[in-house]
Amino acid sequence: MSGRIRIVIADDQAIIRDGLETVLGLVPDFEVVGTAADGAEAVALIAAQHPDVALMDLRMPMLDGAAATRRVTAETPGTAVLVLTTFADDADIVAALRAGARGYLTKDAGRVELAAAIRAVAAGQSTFSEPVRDVLLGRIGAPAAAADPDPASPEALAVRFPALTGREREVLGLIIQGRSNGEIADALFVGVSTVKTHINALFAKLGVRDRAQAIARGLGTGP
Repeated sequence: MSGRIRIVIADDQAIIRDGLETVLGLVPDFEVVGTAADGAEAVALIAAQHPDVALMDLRMPMLDGAAATRRVTAETPGTAVLVLTTFADDADIVAALRAGARGYLTKDAGRVELAAAIRAVAAGQSTFSEPVRDVLLGRIGAPAAAADPDPASPEALAVRFPALTGREREVLGLIIQGRSNGEIADALFVGVSTVKTHINALFAKLGVRDRAQAIARGLGTGP
């Protein structure tokens, strides 16, 4: 990817669309190429413009954000979807991850955080705001009932993903916790290049293309 990051904004509130367009238009390496007021309009606009990043609200008419994300992921795979919404509960996060969103921010994110997230997903990375990471960590850290064991525990990962090596399962568990490659390397006392090798291997074995999909699979919510 070179040059400006081309962005489409999808939100049913005009004041949000206009505000985001104004703020992002001030960033030298960003270019807003269109805005949409509902999910169906967003899918059509993204198919026409092929932006690098789509900022996607979840609660929209005609087609909700998760359904629109699923369409975009299937029909315009070169566009990374970054969810930007008011909501950060389990159901919304899981729906977005299952649909193929590469990042998830709440609307209280500041301009610096938003810009960094856009650049991250445009570069093929996954990113989550702190409230979303807290939900994910709470989901995997909450005490589990005997009939509903933690799907991301080492024991559960070993049963569900026997093709992964022990170290790959450790890496997957740390990815689910929202750790960066550097943080994973520090936790496992290995180099970042070694972490990248393990990540590439586990992605191939799980049939996922990025961290967001790996998290969804690890939590038992992905395909």
